[in-house]
Amino acid sequence: MTALLEVEDLRVAYGKIEAVKGISFTVDAGEVVTLIGTNGAGKTTTLRTLSGLLKPVGGQIKFAGRSLKKVPAHQIVSLGLAHSPEGRHIFPRMTIEDNLRLGAFLRSDKAGIEKDIQRAYDLFPILGERRKQAAGTLSGGEQQMLAMGRALMSQPKLLMLDEPSMGLSPIMMQKIMATIAELKAQGTTILLVEQNAQAALSLADHGHVMEIGKIVLSGTGQDLLHDESVRKAYLGED
Repeated sequence: MTALLEVEDLRVAYGKIEAVKGISFTVDAGEVVTLIGTNGAGKTTTLRTLSGLLKPVGGQIKFAGRSLKKVPAHQIVSLGLAHSPEGRHIFPRMTIEDNLRLGAFLRSDKAGIEKDIQRAYDLFPILGERRKQAAGTLSGGEQQMLAMGRALMSQPKLLMLDEPSMGLSPIMMQKIMATIAELKAQGTTILLVEQNAQAALSLADHGHVMEIGKIVLSGTGQDLLHDESVRKAYLGED
């Protein structure tokens, strides 16, 4: 069976500096796959390239069997690949509900849009309670919930989450991770970049460790969680 996402020998550069140096991995439908590694490893660059915000200098990206090589970013969204970016990038002066509706800008099925807005409120009840508030009045964790809800509004076949727990309190981080687990249980396919390696690997079917633009170790989430070198480098254990 063909994987939903196939990345082969992907290379991405900023000028003469190669940030991603020939990585390959796949994501099957219904899986959670995580990329872990230190800052500067190339994880965010990889997601930005998959979503069409950056152009690779080499390699192949296939989504649902189709090459994304010449597909612009807005068309990639319409194919079913959604990106909740690092830093959230919500629209602070717009209401929570209007932010969510922006996530459905390519859709015309009004009944379906209303249903998915309600789904976002079911996933994140605080958003429903404050739906008419300006999004900028939300806490960092609540803004992360909104960014995830907005990404889901495009009805993605694959949801990419970039550092969803960054800067959040431990309690809010647990809420975000619980929501990712709930999405996984609902069958959502997720590619997760996350600084909290333990939380990410605990959720993931498969994981890849990136260092300086390369994948240096791959395995199931549980295998990596119990790998001695991963535990020392990323889980703070001696």
